[in-house]
Amino acid sequence: MTGARVIRLALLAAAALIAIDLLITGRLGALFDVGFIALCVATALMVRPTDFFKVAVLPPIMLLVVCAATAIVHRAGVAAADDGFVQAIVTGLAHHSGALFAGTINAILVMGIRTRVRTIRLDRIARARSPYNVRHAAHSKRAASPEPYLVTSAAPEEKSTTVVGSAETVPESRTASSF
Repeated sequence: MTGARVIRLALLAAAALIAIDLLITGRLGALFDVGFIALCVATALMVRPTDFFKVAVLPPIMLLVVCAATAIVHRAGVAAADDGFVQAIVTGLAHHSGALFAGTINAILVMGIRTRVRTIRLDRIARARSPYNVRHAAHSKRAASPEPYLVTSAAPEEKSTTVVGSAETVPESRTASSF
């Protein structure tokens, strides 16, 4: 999916996590943390490779939005009820920093694995389509061509030339370095 679509789905899922955890426990707790980590991994699996950056920076921004939304709706869900808005956000970020770290690291690892697997697949496809691949010799010109060969001999052929009106002489032995 596109990065924008994944971000919208992640924010909707985060809102659902907030609602469920606030209804069950009255605060954002371990249920939200586990759901947040799973949500980060799911976004890394859903997004297309060209939008990896958007998903890599999404967890901290998403947690900030979650803490701000919870501080607006139910301040006691992330901090003490008498804390101010900014203090509630800071407290929420601090309390869920472990989930933020785990979610970000897992999302980056998943995207790294996806990148590596994609690179390996593209390399295999490129090698399969290569004209130098032995498996596809039936499609190459090599099948109709004779196999190359090299003939070597121990002594080169000797050719002599006799000039009319001259005395026959024994030719001197020459090497390549005497020319």
